[in-house]
Amino acid sequence: MSPAKRFASLLLATAAGFACGKSASHPAATSPAKTKEATSEGVGTAAGAAPVAGTAPTQPPSPSLSYELRLGKDVYQRYCMTCHGETGAGDGFNAFNLNPRPTSLADAAFQRKKTGADLEDAIRRGGAGVGLSSLMPPWGRTLSDRQIDAVVEYLRNLPKPPS
Repeated sequence: MSPAKRFASLLLATAAGFACGKSASHPAATSPAKTKEATSEGVGTAAGAAPVAGTAPTQPPSPSLSYELRLGKDVYQRYCMTCHGETGAGDGFNAFNLNPRPTSLADAAFQRKKTGADLEDAIRRGGAGVGLSSLMPPWGRTLSDRQIDAVVEYLRNLPKPPS
């Protein structure tokens, strides 16, 4: 090997070593929300899940919400928002690919008509399990009881759309 090639190889190896050493000496910061999330019951498995293609990363829930509402919001954003939309209006990113379109969970008439048990049952068993669209998957084996309860609580507290 010529001295020039040997020098280039050594230089490249040194640069690669410095690059690897620099990233290893400064681990990625973990936000308090992720730390709390990773230690919460049932949430740790979803914390590292890859985001759904075409959706923006979710923002940390507002600190003014109770823990249960923050958990419900987080679970909703991970599993429901793609179809039901950010505000629950049934206008999520994937809603326009579905027939029938997702229900508007924020609709006042819908909220009056459905009990918490109805919502829990639909989340747990999916649309087909409760006589609705089979396009809504059952989440009963994916989400813990606590997560489902938190989502129902969050749905009951969705901001009301302007009249």
